[in-house]
Amino acid sequence: METEVASAAAAGMGGDFSLWSLFLRADPIVKTVMGILVIASVWSWAVIIDKSLTFSRIKSKSNKFEDQFWSGKPLDELYRKMRDKQDHPMARVFAAAMEEWSTAKTASGRSDALVIGARERIDKILSVSVSRELEKAESSLGVLATVGSAAPFVGLLGTVWGIMNAFQAIALTKDTNLAVVAPGIAEALFATALGLLAAIPAVVGYNRYSSALNSFAVRLSSFADEFSNILSRQLDERAR
Repeated sequence: METEVASAAAAGMGGDFSLWSLFLRADPIVKTVMGILVIASVWSWAVIIDKSLTFSRIKSKSNKFEDQFWSGKPLDELYRKMRDKQDHPMARVFAAAMEEWSTAKTASGRSDALVIGARERIDKILSVSVSRELEKAESSLGVLATVGSAAPFVGLLGTVWGIMNAFQAIALTKDTNLAVVAPGIAEALFATALGLLAAIPAVVGYNRYSSALNSFAVRLSSFADEFSNILSRQLDERAR
């Protein structure tokens, strides 16, 4: 009799162990966990692709801009060209400082106080602009950090719940036949796999683009410092 009950339970749970069948057959809580992990994985991949394109574009355009900046052309001429084409962080930092520089050039008087005031304003604008651009570049990296740290634990919840279902099947049928416990164990392992599939790319992506952001932060800050020195020297020359 017990064997017949176990066979009926196993037949009711089905013998198909495809991923879609595992999802459809899963407990509602396990289904919810799987759904959350799939959404998290898709979201993290969207961020990874976006950041890959963003940092690639920033690097390419920054290289071109620095070639123009260090070509020896007058800064005013470069500013006129870049004024309506501020499509990357370095150009926006340059334009923000040049706007203040243009204002300082037209100010009346050449006293030391005016020069010091202009220099301080330019330094402040450069600092604020760099911080703002880095904050923009950093956006959405928190998603990768959250998915990378939380997804394994969310998957573990589905795993624990699937194991509980397997033990409940054993208790109901009073049979340890593999056909009775296999569906619950399969659901549990599937939830674990989804958690890892969501977490691993997110962690790799977060580490990669955090490193890229740090490298760009150093590059942008160095540019701002060098640019500040150039404008400072020109202010000193005008004050003589």
